[in-house]
Amino acid sequence: MSGGWWVHDLWNAGRATELVAWIFWVLASISLHELAHGWAAMWEGDDTPQKTGHMTANPVVHMGVPSIVVFMIIGIAWGMMPVNPYRFRHGKWGRIFVSAAGPLMNLVLAFLTLTAAGIISASMDQTETSVQIIVFLMMGGFLNFVLFAFNLLPIPPLDGSTILANLFPAVARLYAKPQSAMIGLFLMLMLVMSNAGSAVFLWANKIAASYSNFIASLLN
Repeated sequence: MSGGWWVHDLWNAGRATELVAWIFWVLASISLHELAHGWAAMWEGDDTPQKTGHMTANPVVHMGVPSIVVFMIIGIAWGMMPVNPYRFRHGKWGRIFVSAAGPLMNLVLAFLTLTAAGIISASMDQTETSVQIIVFLMMGGFLNFVLFAFNLLPIPPLDGSTILANLFPAVARLYAKPQSAMIGLFLMLMLVMSNAGSAVFLWANKIAASYSNFIASLLN
């Protein structure tokens, strides 16, 4: 892509399917990720997600206006699900369960979409329509692999940091320091802007393609 607006660049490059897929899957995947946190929290006895009106399919509720604006500008976004961990019936294990629910939802979505892409690839003639459907599904699988890996990083405030902090008290004390949030934000920015972030995208794409091809090979 060039240095212009990402929507304009994809459209002009004739990659309209990828554009639509990216918009759809970012909104859907983040919303389902946050809803998974909410469902898990409610199962743990916390009704905060429901009381705050976050148990909805509306992506604006989960992402918020700042995230939507950033998404429109550069194509990336984030979400939030309000919970009260002090109400979880299983203490630290409840906090681990609720934190892990979001990334696990992304993993499930990745395998579902890539399995569907593999089945379609093996069972349909490669018409323009079927190719576009496969591109759409592959984008969903790839993006959800990225979200799964990214959210499990042990960097505050990502889910991986909450899981790690609840497993190791020393890590929890480290994350409790006031500067940890700023350091976490700096590390996330460095990850997005560096080759490390590109490597995550590259490997997610390779894993997505390999799994989809594997499913297709089982049906041929």
